[in-house]
Formats: sequence, C-alpha cells, structure tokens
Amino acid sequence: MDEERALYIVRAGEAGAIERVLRDYSDKHRATFKFESTDEDKRKKLCEGIFKVLVKDIPATCQVSCLEVLRILSRDKKVLVPVTTKENMQILLRLAKLNESDDSLEKVSEFPVIVESLKCLCNIVFNSQMAQQLSLELNLAAKLCNLLRKCKDRKFINDIKCFDLRLLFLLSLLHTDIRSQLRYELQGLPLLTQILESAFSIKWTDEYESAIDHNGPPLSPQETDCAIEALKALFNVTVDSWKVHKESDSHQFRVMAAVLRHCLLIVGPTEDKTEELHSNAVNLLSNVPVSCLDVLICPLTHEETAQEATTLDELPSDKTAEKETVLKNNTMVYNGMNMEAIHVLLNFMEKRIDKGSSYREGLTPVLSLLTECSRAHRNIRKFLKDQVLPPLRDVTNRPEVGSTVRNKLVRLMTHVDLGVKQIAAEFLFVLCKERVDSLLKYTGYGNAAGLLAARGLLAGGRGDNWYSEDEDTDTEEYKNAKPNINLITGHLEEPMPNPIDEMTEEQKEYEAMKLVNMLDKLSRRADVKDLHQDGG
Repeated sequence: MDEERALYIVRAGEAGAIERVLRDYSDKHRATFKFESTDEDKRKKLCEGIFKVLVKDIPATCQVSCLEVLRILSRDKKVLVPVTTKENMQILLRLAKLNESDDSLEKVSEFPVIVESLKCLCNIVFNSQMAQQLSLELNLAAKLCNLLRKCKDRKFINDIKCFDLRLLFLLSLLHTDIRSQLRYELQGLPLLTQILESAFSIKWTDEYESAIDHNGPPLSPQETDCAIEALKALFNVTVDSWKVHKESDSHQFRVMAAVLRHCLLIVGPTEDKTEELHSNAVNLLSNVPVSCLDVLICPLTHEETAQEATTLDELPSDKTAEKETVLKNNTMVYNGMNMEAIHVLLNFMEKRIDKGSSYREGLTPVLSLLTECSRAHRNIRKFLKDQVLPPLRDVTNRPEVGSTVRNKLVRLMTHVDLGVKQIAAEFLFVLCKERVDSLLKYTGYGNAAGLLAARGLLAGGRGDNWYSEDEDTDTEEYKNAKPNINLITGHLEEPMPNPIDEMTEEQKEYEAMKLVNMLDKLSRRADVKDLHQDGG
C-alpha cells in the first residue's frame, strides 16, 4: 500500500508532494532490510519512477528525499536488476559530483545530495553485479579519487569523504583490477595516506615522526569513521605490498607506517571505536614491508633522554635488571627508543586474547605483526622479550598457569585451532631468538613439542634465522631451582619423599625379607624355564 501511494504521487505529483510522500515512506521504512516478495514489482516501478524524477530540475530537499527512498529500496537485490542501467548510474554519478571537472565544492546546500547519492551507490555496487561491471566501464574509481582530492583538506565535509572512501573500499574489494589501478595509475597510496593525515590532524616534527598530544581530545565520530574507511581502502590497495622493494615505495610505506604509528597512539570517541580503529591499523601494518616498520619506534628527543636518565637513577639498586624499560610522562622507553606504539600493539594483543573467541580473525593479525617486527628489528624484539618473557623468578607454577602475558601465550600453544597454536608458538620462539633451550625454559617441553616437531628441532638446536649473540641472564631464583625443574611441565617439582625414612627398623626388616622372597621366586621361575628349554 505504501509503494502504491508513493508511486502514484511520484508519477503525477509536483515536487512538494513528491518530497512529502517520499519522506513519509523513508521514515516508515528506515530500518527495513527485508521486504515482502508480493510487493517486489511495485518497488521496481517506484525505483524507475524515482530515477525519472531525479533527472528533472527539482529542489535539493526533494532530491534528498528521492535518494533516501532509493537507498532503502536498493537493499533488495531483486529490485536492482531492472533499474541498474548505465543511464541510471550516470544520474547518481552526476548528483554525487563525480562527473564534475571543477576543483571546488562550494555549495553547502548540495552536500546532503552528494552524501545520499554516494550512499545509494554503495548499496547498489555492493548488491548488483551489473553495477560492479558498470563501475569499471564508467571508471568510477578515478572519479572517486578526483572527488577525494577536492575535499581531502576540508573537515566540514567528512560525510562526503567517508562514503567516497567506503565506495572505494567496496570497488577495490570486489575488483582486483581496481586495486592495481588505484595503486599505480591513480596514486591511491599517497592520496589515502594524506586523507589519514587530515583525519588525524598530524603535525610532523621530523620526516617520519609526528607530534603526539596525550592530553588532547579524542577523535570525533566523523573523523574516526572517515579514518576507518581510509584504512580499509588502503588495506586493499596494499594487499600485495610485501613484494615491493623499490626505494620510492619504501619511502611512501614509511610515511604510511608513521601515520599508522600516530593512529595507534590516539583514541576514538568510544572504547569500541578505538579498538576498531586500532584493529584496522594493525591489519594495514601487516601489509607494510617489514623493513619499513622501523619507524614504529623512534629515538628519544634530548628532553626525553634527560627524563629517562633521571628515571633510571630513581630506580632502586636491586632493580638493575629492569632499568632498560622505563615509563616517563606516558612514554614507554627502552634502550633510548620510544616504544609507545609497540606497547599499544602488545596491549591490543592481550585484550584480544582475553576476549577468548574469534582468535583467527582478531588475534592472529597482531601476533603475526609482532612476530615479524621482532624477527626483523632487534630493539623491538628485545623490548617485547622484556615485557612478555621477563627473567624467571617464580617457577613453582606451570608456564600455562597464571594471568601474565606469558601464561596466556603458552596456553595458546596447545589451542585447538592449528593456525592460532602455530603463531603463538612462533612468536615466543622468535622472542627466544629461536633457541630451543631458551624456549623450553619459558614454556616447558610439553607445550613446545608441536612447534619443535614441525621445525625438526625436537632434539634441540635453533632455528634458521640469525640473531645477535647476547645471552639471557638467569635470576638467582631460577639458578637455584633449575636442578629440580621438570623439563616436560616447565615448573619446579619438589623431590618425592623416601618412604623408608619414616619406617621403624622392624618394618624395614620386614620389607627387606619380602624383597628377598620375591627375588628368590623370580630366580626359581627362571631356572625352571631354562630347564624346559634345555630338555626341548
């Protein structure tokens, strides 16, 4: 009934009446995602009618009402089949300012029309294979990049950027050819990186270093959504970047990694949004060539170095083993390097472990990232070793028992998911410089057996990668307990009491006689057996 009334007005009414009836329809069906099949034909005709209205000279408010209803109807794939034509796609491109050649977006009244047109295109491209093919024919990716360049530094049009980026993400997800076009022909890597810089309001203090205001306000919801869409689009553009080794690419990837470092050190409007933002940053960092991830850590400034020295002097003398890592003014410092971003990644990993579900999607990307960073960059590995596998002091509990990061990772070494089990074990193995004896010290043979068997290292030794020769220093507590540590379980086991120690002399004599009698019986049985064999 709603479709019949709306269709009647759309076909015969004037702009004001059309706007009113479509606004009523939109308000009523805003949350509708499943439609009755009996009204399918009416919805198709309504879509066709709306496109005919959109080509007319109507006010912007009426255009928005038309587009809102079209966006709702485009949730139904069956409705899109007859209305997804090149002509109709071009109508939406024109309304979204994707066919414009001028370099400005000045008419604020047009912004809602642009946003709604982009929303419609997102739904249509996602739900229609025909629209996906037409997107290639109409060179939609290039038009979207052009629109981004018009508004990349304009904060008051974040919604336009957000849905432009979402559509770009969908296109690059659905078409591998578009990924290549974005990467090389359209210079999507620097363009999308600049969009992130704008969303984060980055101020550079050095080539790959940005100023971080820990006391600054969180990102706004609009800036956060825009950044998330840019991160997702960049992921698709760089999905094969590990194959790249050109110097020009290395510089661009370092810039992007520096922007992602900034991303890890800021927060969104809510905890959930911050986690989503950081999750997409982690995914994108996994595409960055590992040699370019050195920018995740940076040397301290002169002021920070002086603060670190003061902090080290303030530590008690009995904490000399822990003096390399200090926390000063919210900055995690290790060996003269700022480790804030790596510390955020470590905390992110632990939170994902604590969730206890969806490990393959949620945990393995950050574990893989930390593993590769540790393998390639000595300072990162040493810092993570200090945080995850500090010098052993308490060896009374099994390695998998407890609430430390080490305990949690060791528990994952026997997880039912093979991928999760392998990457958790690999991470700890790399932190131990791929030395079997060091890994067994922290995990026990039982937990490490799977990894060692897969690597052919059950008999000991080390992996194939080269690491510096600096040795671990054992604590006095570990040295004293080492002779009594069970190598299988990896924890201290008290010696079993000798039952003879608590016997009286009469009990000892009785047990001794029992033993003599048993040995005598065994001896007699052996003699009888030999006699039978000789007789045979």
